[in-house]
Amino acid sequence: QLQLVESGGGLVQPGGSLRLSCVASGHTLGDYAVGWFRQAPGKEREGVSSINNSGSGTRYADSVKGRFTISRDNAKNTVYLQMDSLKPEDTAVYYCAAARFSGAYDYWGQGTQVTVSS
Repeated sequence: QLQLVESGGGLVQPGGSLRLSCVASGHTLGDYAVGWFRQAPGKEREGVSSINNSGSGTRYADSVKGRFTISRDNAKNTVYLQMDSLKPEDTAVYYCAAARFSGAYDYWGQGTQVTVSS
């Protein structure tokens, strides 16, 4: 059973940066596409970014395009989300999730809080 653990969240000032990590155990993460999602208080969960299993294909929500970068190191069973030029509206709990054959995100981490505030 694949298990995912996020880390790297915290409190940062507007304009600052954070790098989130999603570490997998129990299976080879390189067999999965991985997505980052976020959910702010009172709002629905939204997709932020995704990366295919090889790392050759990435996607971004319009709201983060040009500011966030997703990458992966399959040798370390880890996917990263580099977040630059953070804005208060980026405040949310960030989750990583993995999808295999069906394309559905069947495996989820517990989330990490990101707060952007002065």
